[in-house]
Amino acid sequence: MDLATRLKSAIDARRDELIALTQALIRIPTLNPPGRNYREICDFLAAYLSERGFTTELIRADGAPGDSETYPRWNLVARIEGARPGDCVHFNSHHDVVEIGHGWTRDPFGAEIDGDRIYGRGACDMKGGLAASVIAAEAFLDTCPDFAGSIEISATADEESGGYGGVAYLAEQGRFDPARVQHVIIPEPLHKDQICLGHRGVWWAEVETHGRIAHGSMPFLGDSAIRHMSAVLTEMEETLYPLLLGKQTEMPVIPEGARASTLNVNSIHGGAPEEGADYTGLPTPCVADRCRIVIDRRFLIEEDLAEVKAEIIDLMERVKVQRPSFRYEIRDMFEVQPTMTDKGAPIVRSTAAAIEAVLGREAAYVVSPGTYDQKHIDRIGRLQNCIAYGPGLLELAHQPDEWVGIEDMADSAKVMALVLAELLGP
Repeated sequence: MDLATRLKSAIDARRDELIALTQALIRIPTLNPPGRNYREICDFLAAYLSERGFTTELIRADGAPGDSETYPRWNLVARIEGARPGDCVHFNSHHDVVEIGHGWTRDPFGAEIDGDRIYGRGACDMKGGLAASVIAAEAFLDTCPDFAGSIEISATADEESGGYGGVAYLAEQGRFDPARVQHVIIPEPLHKDQICLGHRGVWWAEVETHGRIAHGSMPFLGDSAIRHMSAVLTEMEETLYPLLLGKQTEMPVIPEGARASTLNVNSIHGGAPEEGADYTGLPTPCVADRCRIVIDRRFLIEEDLAEVKAEIIDLMERVKVQRPSFRYEIRDMFEVQPTMTDKGAPIVRSTAAAIEAVLGREAAYVVSPGTYDQKHIDRIGRLQNCIAYGPGLLELAHQPDEWVGIEDMADSAKVMALVLAELLGP
């Protein structure tokens, strides 16, 4: 029996363990915000991996955004050394999950099994992928005990809110230095036959228009910031959105619509603050002297961030010409450059070969429309031999009745085990 067959059989023999581990992870409600039960899931995984020979470290991201004494940002890094020197393959999964939301027909943290599916918040995004990477490593270690190099498995905080208390912090500590780690797989739910090479860029900004307050019965004595913002939104519709639609990328971004540049207005607020739900009075009659929007601009690898920002400034200046009293501010909130790993990179080639060996078809190459923790491994860690690959369907992420397929997890674990054999095996 060849090595690939033995590894796949070793995964099949661990099917019940894969299911039980996934269920155990889902049942720890690591909600972000605010950051609940991070220590509990890290302790659980540390105990689990220690029994399997890994050296484990719990690392708190002291001082990172979101870190507090009430909700400390805990991360786990587990490592096991081989029989001789070689590369390090690192599997990185985030352990946090988004809010439950409405519309569930099952217990969000019950980890209920129905047929081939395990349901629960985080099942798809991405505790199923985390469990698959652990089982893949176990099967490889038992099948190839004399492997070269090392394997790391991390469970990190706050990917859903930017990753600054997780992968970014670890990268700043040198945990993804190319001299220490050579290959990274992030088991995000991109489906078991797809390799995600990277993601588009993002710029978030707050745009505020200024006016002058006055009595609502005499609005001509004031200057409405909301009307100014209306002119801004109209200019976006008439000039900016058509411009962005015409920008297309050669990156294999999915879905198809995300191959163009996009702009989303995340929120808008103008005038008096909203009162609490228990307030029963009427609002006061005032002209709005402030109006704010938050914009989410996703840009392509072919675009320059300075030009992306200049488009908004130019738009605001066009409005200003039309409205003599127009005043505005733009405040940067968040920005990430696009990234895309080369198809010829070792982690890409080995994963593509493993997908073909397990599934009997060629791998598809995709790029994510939104960012994930590869941005920190690339930008801070300076490690570009990194991909996202894991079980699950991306469209199920953050949805009610989120689920992950058991067969998909098993197949993905087989792919990951074959990758280990290619990069570290005899």
